[in-house]
Amino acid sequence: MNASPTSLPGGTWNLDDSPVTRFGYGAMQLAGPWVMGPPADHNGALAVLREAVEAGITHIDTSVAYGPQVTNELIREALHPYPRSLFIATKVGANRDAQGGWPTARRPEDLRKQVHETLQSLGLEVLDLVNMRMGNAEGPQPGSLAEAFGTLVDLQQEGLIRHLGVSNVTTEQVAEAQRIGQIVCVQNMYNLAHRHDDDLIDRLAAADIAYVPFFPLGGFTPLQSAALSGVADRLGAAPMSVALAWLLQRSPNILLIPGTSSTAHLRENIAGAGLALSGEDVAELDSIGR
Repeated sequence: MNASPTSLPGGTWNLDDSPVTRFGYGAMQLAGPWVMGPPADHNGALAVLREAVEAGITHIDTSVAYGPQVTNELIREALHPYPRSLFIATKVGANRDAQGGWPTARRPEDLRKQVHETLQSLGLEVLDLVNMRMGNAEGPQPGSLAEAFGTLVDLQQEGLIRHLGVSNVTTEQVAEAQRIGQIVCVQNMYNLAHRHDDDLIDRLAAADIAYVPFFPLGGFTPLQSAALSGVADRLGAAPMSVALAWLLQRSPNILLIPGTSSTAHLRENIAGAGLALSGEDVAELDSIGR
């Protein structure tokens, strides 16, 4: 019996007409080392995805570049035919090279190819959400996204995509995308130690647009802070649990997609995100990234 989505920390959020759990799951870590190739434990990867759905998670994040295609294929193998409630978000705009790099793929023909490859690898006729990934490995970069995002709008009008978002973008690029089409989310790097999008999060919340922080726990370099450790010790919790709980309490439009390749770690993340932080805790944590 699947758990109720409302029993997960944070409850639910509506991505336009699609309700999703605010606690979701990011599939990136299911691929091999440095997000290349198959997982070391194929059956273990399938088990994590099934555990996520059994726990009530209805929002799974993936990308054509993870593997590449590895996480999409694992999702299909583990969960297809998909539960009606499941919402799969993906990204386009980057490829992988033989050295493990992330070269851009933003020409209209590249984006069309990636959307069709994603449809095939996930076994879908329509994608729930496609995020247009901009910037590079260093973060968002200035420049117009009009041609790239406009291509996704065309694919949406052709019936291949339901919802659109943007990822790894500047505030100016968010505004530009909104002039071209409707976005339901922004996916940028953000966590306790990286607070550069504070104003953007608040503006998006006022417009009922979700903000999805990637690397919510610091990514390849886990968050480290004396203040974070102090609050965690006081609560008798793990620092990463406190960091997830802080994100959920930061703003109601924040959707979490922490990743893991372990079912035990997935359960720990869910439990940790449900920590209740006091005003004193939040004030102490807020000092970290400012």
